[in-house]
Amino acid sequence: MAPDTPDSAADSPAPRTDGRRARGDRTRHEVAREAAMSATVHGLDAITVGALAARTGHSKSGILTVFANREAIQIAAVAEARTLYLRHVVEPSWPAAPGLPRLHALLDSWVTYLRDDVFPGGCFITATSVEYGRREGPVADAVRDLVREWLRLLESELAAAGSRFPADDAFRIDAYLRAANTRYQLFGDDADLDRARRLSLDVLSA
Repeated sequence: MAPDTPDSAADSPAPRTDGRRARGDRTRHEVAREAAMSATVHGLDAITVGALAARTGHSKSGILTVFANREAIQIAAVAEARTLYLRHVVEPSWPAAPGLPRLHALLDSWVTYLRDDVFPGGCFITATSVEYGRREGPVADAVRDLVREWLRLLESELAAAGSRFPADDAFRIDAYLRAANTRYQLFGDDADLDRARRLSLDVLSA
């Protein structure tokens, strides 16, 4: 889960787009963003075209013009959540050196991401991985890919930090963060976020 890097095409002039394409892109982005937000409170399964139309101001027909069906919206919601996770958790930590410094920065960014209420229902990864834990299909695959990407990042940085068992240590850190998210949503006490950070740092120093 490294920050996305622009390719050489990004340096060339943007192609001219007509108004219809621009409106479609705007609809796609706004609907995916709202679906991702809603999923942390109500679940991906609760997403409906009607509710998204009411919340975004786009018509049902306009939404279904850019998304083939509800499943496509759910998958787009996962992709949008990944974009936000990269922006708020991963990218701020990337200037730090690989290994221990970057792990410290990741934990700091994760706590800030929760405190800033980037998603109204807390961590998207935690919410959706519980919902789709024993399910199959394209939406479940998208959720699993996002979780695996986050765990691989933790394991990679733990290995760079000299961990003898990076998968085990990533398991512990992920468990602390998930528990902190759950308690923070239930009780609203952000001291649990600091506790998760402290316990995770203990894993790094073990």
